[in-house]
Amino acid sequence: MSSPLSAQALDQLFVQARSTHHFQARPVTEDTIRQLYALLKWGPTAFNGQPGRYLFIHSAEARQKLLPTLSSGNRDKTAAAPLTVVLAWDPAFHQHLPEQYPAYDAKGFYDGLPQLIEPHARTNASLQAGYLILAARALGLDAGPMAGFDAAAVDAAFFPDGQWRSLLLVNLGYGVRDGQPPRGPRLDFEQAAAIV
Repeated sequence: MSSPLSAQALDQLFVQARSTHHFQARPVTEDTIRQLYALLKWGPTAFNGQPGRYLFIHSAEARQKLLPTLSSGNRDKTAAAPLTVVLAWDPAFHQHLPEQYPAYDAKGFYDGLPQLIEPHARTNASLQAGYLILAARALGLDAGPMAGFDAAAVDAAFFPDGQWRSLLLVNLGYGVRDGQPPRGPRLDFEQAAAIV
């Protein structure tokens, strides 16, 4: 049986964590990137399908290729971030299901209902984006997710074969907290939830 996490861990993952747009010059190492994936891959997805794909923009050359695809409000913060992840989804994710979910013919399910591939892949890759952010926070990184980019331009620049399709960008690094505005409020339970 699992035990509740400490208040310190909950603060790091949720309560004190926030979207970050300014980062220290400290690099994110390849070892940390691999640790990040080693954690996030365990998050649940439908049929254990894992449609999320991750392109870690680490080099200056790749960053220069990415910057023109961003909205003007996201360019400077991405140029200064030590690492940006293009979180994408794989339209052929179901080809791996015989190995990922052998208890059921999930590949056959999608082969028979191909119209469900994209919505299921996008939904589960979105779940995996949340796991990526929580895994980053667990490793002491800060995250700045962004939807302000031209997905078609990102796909043309990085996935020209159409094998992956971009969904979300996340800047990662060791955040600078000084000078951040106050955190935005959250809805109260009664505004966002119900118990029936």
